[in-house]
Amino acid sequence: MNNYEQQPRQTINTEVGLNGFMTKMFGWMGLSVLVSAVTAFLMATQFSGALQNLNGGMVILPIIVWFILPFVISGQSMKRPTVAFVGLMVYAVVTGAVFSIYTLMYNNTSIAGAFVSSAAVFLTMATIGVTTKRDLTKIGTQASAALIGLIVAMLINIFLRSSLIAMIFSFVAVIIFAALTAWDTQRMKKMYLKYGDQVSTTGLAVNGALQLYLDFVNLFLQLLQIFGLFGGRD
Repeated sequence: MNNYEQQPRQTINTEVGLNGFMTKMFGWMGLSVLVSAVTAFLMATQFSGALQNLNGGMVILPIIVWFILPFVISGQSMKRPTVAFVGLMVYAVVTGAVFSIYTLMYNNTSIAGAFVSSAAVFLTMATIGVTTKRDLTKIGTQASAALIGLIVAMLINIFLRSSLIAMIFSFVAVIIFAALTAWDTQRMKKMYLKYGDQVSTTGLAVNGALQLYLDFVNLFLQLLQIFGLFGGRD
């Protein structure tokens, strides 16, 4: 009798815990996007003069921090979840500051179009990652390998300076990061179900929020380049 009652109760507890974890992860990811958007807006409106007078030396430090911080946050997420969360918010601010530079390069229509499109793609793929019964590990692995090859090709195109190749690469990158969004969502769901009672769920949520935030940021960057080519730049 007890065995039959225990299984449904355990299933309900698991579902409640998973829903709470996913809500926390997506909530923090959404908060990070909001912090970046507000920071970029404030930088572009309140400090527009300073942005226009930026030189290479003033830009290089934030960009270095921008590249390094994700590794620090990921490394601290399971050891010091609170520190990792603060790091995520700091990273969101730094990202917004870096992205404010794009307001000098692209018009508002292109930026708004890229943001709405990236949000739509992200929400669609994240929903697929949460709901699909198919194992996306193979797709995620292939997308990760394709991303490495694409980065190498993009570096080569810096010297070729081909706008057509850059546009093609941006479309390919959107497909890659869309696939990674679905995979990362499913991967974090599986990690919670497997290790949720053994590790800090807060740290796991911070790590997942960081991964999904990076997926969204890269979707936005690539779509911004596409919209910039078709919609014009400032």
